[in-house]
Amino acid sequence: MSDSTGPVVVGVDGSDEATTAAIWAGVIAEKFDAPLHIVHATPDTGRLFSDAAAAIRASLIAEQQKSAEATLESVQKAVRTRTGKLTITAELFDESASKVLTDLSQDARLVVLGSKEVSPSAALLLGSTTVAVTTHSSCPVVTWRGGITAPTDQPIVLGVDGEQTGTAAFRNAFEFADRFGVPVHAINAWPGRRVLGGIEIPALIDWGAVEAAQWQYVMGSVEPWSEKYPAVEVRYFIEAAGAGQALLRHAAEAQLVVVGNRGRGLLAGALLGSTSLNLLHHSPIPAMVCHNANP
Repeated sequence: MSDSTGPVVVGVDGSDEATTAAIWAGVIAEKFDAPLHIVHATPDTGRLFSDAAAAIRASLIAEQQKSAEATLESVQKAVRTRTGKLTITAELFDESASKVLTDLSQDARLVVLGSKEVSPSAALLLGSTTVAVTTHSSCPVVTWRGGITAPTDQPIVLGVDGEQTGTAAFRNAFEFADRFGVPVHAINAWPGRRVLGGIEIPALIDWGAVEAAQWQYVMGSVEPWSEKYPAVEVRYFIEAAGAGQALLRHAAEAQLVVVGNRGRGLLAGALLGSTSLNLLHHSPIPAMVCHNANP
């Protein structure tokens, strides 16, 4: 993960999904000998200047704070039921969740956000907080989904993309796999043979050589990490499909899918790549996005 001394940060909002995500985050933190920091962000109710409006606002703020404190206490208890001597802290903020979590990511190992189960309609409306935090975070971000509350014996899926080959993605995938004693499934997707009107385009390409080069590239990219983590078994998959489609297919039988994103510069960090967005919208399991600039 990122800062080896930093906490695993999880954002909660009172939903069942957020609580279960916090349990997963707590188990992960314990596995990595890291503390867990639970965060609840209460949105500002606005500025009202009349006496009556000010009184209403003060009452609303008090109720929000009371509810948020109860949520934090409840989540801590839930995490305690699944962990041992894990160090847990909790904090309430009156800023937007996206700003709070992005700021905290600067000193965190990992940020975790709960997300509801995917449905065809809900998948089109991913929360703005999730997108904002994943886009601008200084550490890897996991969008939790799928009911998983603890590591299983299922593999870690790693997306190997010729354009990003993110060091952070490789590092995190292998570190997770090593800690949990599970294999890494390295997935590479390429367009394959394109056919238009029954004619292969371009017709003179040696597709066998192209595929052989693809295998060589993928195995060469992963090899340094296999040497660093010799206990981690690696299986390679090269598929003639879109990257998102290939990763989602393998995610169906995995416990975590890890991908890289193309940096956090003014332009590169402004938007998530299409593969990352596809996973955030549709992955049935926790999905981790690592920026190339992440440690």
